[in-house]
Amino acid sequence: MLVSLLIIAVILFVVYVKWRQTYWQRKGVTSIPSMFLLGSSPEIILKKVSIGKAFRMRYEEMTKIDRLHAGGYFFWDPVYVPLDPGLIKQMLTKDFHYFMGHGQYYHPKDHLTMNLFNLEGEPWKAMRTKLSPTFTSGKMKLMFNTLLEKALLLQKLIDGYSDKQEAFLIKDLSERYTTDVIGSVAFGIDCNSIEDPVSDFRKYGEKSFQITFRKILLMGIFPWNLLGNLGFKVIDIDVTKFFDSIVKETVRYRESNNIYRKDFMQLLLALKNQGSVDGKPNDEISQKNEKTTVLTDDEIVAQCFEFFLAGFETSSTTMTFALLELALNPDVQDKLREEIVSTIDKADGKITYNDVMTMPYLDKVVNETLRKYPPLSFLSRTCSKTYKVPNTDVVIDKGTRVNIPIWGIHMDPNYYPNPELFDPERFTEENIATRPDFTFLPFGEGPRQCIGLRFGLMQTKTGLVTLLKNFEFSVDNKTSIPIQMAGENIVLHVKGDVWLKATKVVNNN
Repeated sequence: MLVSLLIIAVILFVVYVKWRQTYWQRKGVTSIPSMFLLGSSPEIILKKVSIGKAFRMRYEEMTKIDRLHAGGYFFWDPVYVPLDPGLIKQMLTKDFHYFMGHGQYYHPKDHLTMNLFNLEGEPWKAMRTKLSPTFTSGKMKLMFNTLLEKALLLQKLIDGYSDKQEAFLIKDLSERYTTDVIGSVAFGIDCNSIEDPVSDFRKYGEKSFQITFRKILLMGIFPWNLLGNLGFKVIDIDVTKFFDSIVKETVRYRESNNIYRKDFMQLLLALKNQGSVDGKPNDEISQKNEKTTVLTDDEIVAQCFEFFLAGFETSSTTMTFALLELALNPDVQDKLREEIVSTIDKADGKITYNDVMTMPYLDKVVNETLRKYPPLSFLSRTCSKTYKVPNTDVVIDKGTRVNIPIWGIHMDPNYYPNPELFDPERFTEENIATRPDFTFLPFGEGPRQCIGLRFGLMQTKTGLVTLLKNFEFSVDNKTSIPIQMAGENIVLHVKGDVWLKATKVVNNN
């Protein structure tokens, strides 16, 4: 009897999965073949190619059939993939209220997940309103000297390699720089990673990105509220304890000793104690319930954790790819260095916030890096209510996942001819005007555009300006060219290592 029931259950499960994997066929939407249980991108699960590469391959396959939209499957759950930039623009802006969530796991009992990136609906709106004033240009300018101080320490470290003519791992050095920056401005502590690479911050930061396949499977199958109530933790307990301890001790120390610093932590403390970053009531937040105007200690920990993850990994990756491409394209590197040296000379040898953020060719180089190597290869959203795709009869059901293929669009020759070529001139005003809107999406777009994009750009550009002013970079023969992408990471990573050499630049006063 038990065996018979088990056989029936297996048969019913197989039938259900196969039926679910006809969702797009029944909707009349182009879909790519899916593998039973494993969905549309089994290469990811089987670790045959990188996540980014798999999504880019699917984009190329889909757009050969239909350039409006297509469907795929995450295991057996349907995933909607808008392909047309006009449709993407509509979904992320005018129809944003249908796609407010990122579709990321969060639960109060796993409080590090309760950060701005993961939250949805009204909790997201309230948190976004609280945090938006902390990321204005004025607030970023207050933090600039801290970034410059860390960049100069990185310069000093590379000085040593240059003197010995030794090659170095640029990703490692970039991560040490961004770790020290985030540790200082978000947590108020000196990580000293540049001088001491074996730091707890780096260890737990890297561990935060290591989510097991078992956890991904559980989050894909079971309701999140059920998982959370059963004690499921997407973030390892030791990681949670580490960030809890660091943040709450910093909060206690600053409040007990009336310590004030020009950093992100100080702005969060203002939100905790006064309800706004400048001590003035925030009209956008309801004044009827005072609890909505302040941050709890757990919320502060969650926002610091997200700030660390976003700033640590994405900026170090962008710096790595930028320096690699500059080393491979010495004419571009020389042109950028000329702009940097000329700008600094006009400022009496000083590196200033305004100059770093307004150098036109630097901006083009960074944008071209983000085009060719966007930190995230796709944007994720969840359909929060039934949505009719404009100018079609297709209806997307509530709860359906949506993946916007950033890397596929960025490497589409229809928008960027010869996309493998690194060409900053793609980002002249004239060339930008020839492309449709929403064909450049490294930080997303619309109301859920990355809130920390100014900080990320400032961190990346400050590092690049400081290094390129002083060094000429070349690729060491230990680096495999052309590069391949690693398979395990959500953020784009080079398979193997990127080894560079630095030669000091003469007459860069």
